[in-house]
Amino acid sequence: MEQPRVRDNRELQRFEMPVESDVVFANYRRQPGRLVITYVEAPPSLRGTGAAGRLMQGVLEQARADQVKVLPLCGYARAWMQRHPEFKDLAI
Repeated sequence: MEQPRVRDNRELQRFEMPVESDVVFANYRRQPGRLVITYVEAPPSLRGTGAAGRLMQGVLEQARADQVKVLPLCGYARAWMQRHPEFKDLAI
């Protein structure tokens, strides 16, 4: 099965990843040289499925491609980044 694609919905200032009929998302604010993640949300039907983690991986890969640092204000985003040292270089 193909990995769902994370898309940057700049109008709503959030990254989104569709999973079946739901969407997991991460709200953000862009600042010069950094991406501030303010909130990550997975609908109840997706909790515990790893969807939010896959979303975070896509967000961090995009941040790396954009050459910006990530400031995770959201507790979930902060904990996820701490558990994934491969993205340590992006942390503020």
